[in-house]
Amino acid sequence: MRAFVLAVMISFGFVGLASAQGFEGPCGPKGQLPSDLSNNVGSDSRCFELRMYTVDKARIGEGDSEGAIDDLHQRFREQEVAIFEKHGAEVVAVWQDLQKSDTLVWMLAYRDWEHRQDVWAKFRDDPDWAALRAKYNVPVQSVVYYMSPTDYSHLK
Repeated sequence: MRAFVLAVMISFGFVGLASAQGFEGPCGPKGQLPSDLSNNVGSDSRCFELRMYTVDKARIGEGDSEGAIDDLHQRFREQEVAIFEKHGAEVVAVWQDLQKSDTLVWMLAYRDWEHRQDVWAKFRDDPDWAALRAKYNVPVQSVVYYMSPTDYSHLK
């Protein structure tokens, strides 16, 4: 799985790594990126976000959920993917990390950084998300990568 994720990052033209709190964009088409990031990015590229959630075993048991990886998958299966799609994100894929059984990996796509910010604001304010999170309160540690596809990538 790690080899696959690395291949995905390389093929998309990695433009930034950050925790969700520290990255301020941009992400997306060449014209929206600073020159040090845009050299190899396509003018029609979208913004991709690769997120890895590992169950935080030190916090399991907070809330109603047992905190297991199966609960996290059930949250995604039941409604989390649909909520993101309702607000305009494309959920490209969701994976089970085969080398870390307590880790879920997923990728989203947006038109650009502004679209990403809009989707997340609507997601956070969605009452369906609040109810789903209360039902499956799985504590996670996250690692987030933001990427724009290269000008030679097949996936834009």
